[in-house]
Formats: sequence, structure tokens, C-alpha cells
Amino acid sequence: MANVEESSPFLPSQKSDSNNEMKPTKPSSSNSGKIPAPSAAAEPVKPASSAVSMGWTAEGLPMGHSVGTAVVGEPIMRRAQWESSLCSCFGKNDEFASSDFEVCLLGTLAPCVLYGSNAERIGSSPGSFTNHCLPYTGLFLIGQSFFGWNCMAPWFSYPNRTAIRQRFNLEGNCEAVTSSCGCHGGFVEDEERREHCESTCDFLTHIFCHPCALCQEGRELRRRLPHPGFNAKPVRFMMPPGDQTMGR
Repeated sequence: MANVEESSPFLPSQKSDSNNEMKPTKPSSSNSGKIPAPSAAAEPVKPASSAVSMGWTAEGLPMGHSVGTAVVGEPIMRRAQWESSLCSCFGKNDEFASSDFEVCLLGTLAPCVLYGSNAERIGSSPGSFTNHCLPYTGLFLIGQSFFGWNCMAPWFSYPNRTAIRQRFNLEGNCEAVTSSCGCHGGFVEDEERREHCESTCDFLTHIFCHPCALCQEGRELRRRLPHPGFNAKPVRFMMPPGDQTMGR
């Protein structure tokens, strides 16, 4: 065992370390009677806050100030405007001028045809013109026969205006009136209450301004959507060559 201990180079160092641990340490005369003060924990260095220029909203809140889950200061997506107003009977002076004149004639003389065309275009399904035109014609004749004016067809046609407004995110009549008056009530921010209000406005627009409403919807759809009948693939015809004569 003695030979093994002498041959190991690590045993002397381990013994010396154990001897040093067993020896008591004597306090030095210079530090006798004094209790060493505990070293203060080093405080973490805080990064210098960079000064960022912040914008301010109209309500006096900084941009990015969060209230609940909504962020105040972010731009709110507004509704798009209609291509023409409700009373623009002849439309606008652009490439659709002739189409606008046709819409005006149909809305005045044959509103059933204009409504069927609008419903077919918004539905994007060719062949549905008859399914919308015939019920409208029946309600039109009932209103004219029993009440003297077209009061039954608007009950059937006003959902088409709501579908157009929702599809293209258009501004409703109620929202347009409140915006022009500078009144932004709670129903404007509440999506569900606003939609109920706008649906009621769509119904009232068709009741009191039915021909103008149909014409406005027709002008809007003709500028935004092609007719579904025009989506068919073109057919190519091969014309036979003409009579040829052999030259001498």
C-alpha cells in the first residue's frame, strides 16, 4: 500500500489540502475586534431608455396606448364610398356613361328587369335572372293593382342592397348621415347594432326611393363586377379558305 501511495502523484497534494483544512485560521491582529461588513449586492445595470417620439390622438392619448384589447391610435378602417350617390340618376361622365343611361331607363320603365340583372350579377350565377325577375314582377303587379303604387316589391328587393353593401364594405345611409352631422354615437362603433341600423336604412331607402335605390345598385355593380354571362370561354371558329384558282 505504501508503494501505491508513493507512486500516485495526487496523494501528497490531497494530504496537504486535508492538513490545511484541519488547521484553524488565526485572525490577524490588524482585523481583530472588527466584524467585516457584508458586501453589498451589485445592482443590475438598467439600459438607458431611448427617447422615442410618440404621436398623440385626438383624445389626448399617446399612439399605441392600449385600452383593454383595442389599441387607441391605430387607424380605423372606414367604409368605402359608393361610386355614385342615390340621386345621381344619370351616373357619371366616364366609360360607363352609356351603361348608366341604360340603368336609368330600366329603373324607370322596367324595374323588374333591372332588379333581376342586379341579383344575377351579385350572385355571379348565370341563369338566375328569371328566378328574381318573376317574383319581383308579381309583387309589382299586386302593389300597383291593390294599393296604386309599388309598395310590395321593396320588401323583396331590399336584401340585395344589404348584400352589396356588405360585400364591398360600402358606407350605409345611416353612417353617412351621422358622419356628415359630426355625430359618432355608440351604435357606430358597435358592429352588431350598426348592422341592424343599416339594414333598417336599406329597407327604408327601398320603400321611399325604390327606383333610385335600384339604379344606384345597378351602377355600382356594373363598375365592380362583370356580368356572369360574359365569363364564358370564347369559341373559335375556323373559316374555310375561299375559292382558289390556279394561276397559269
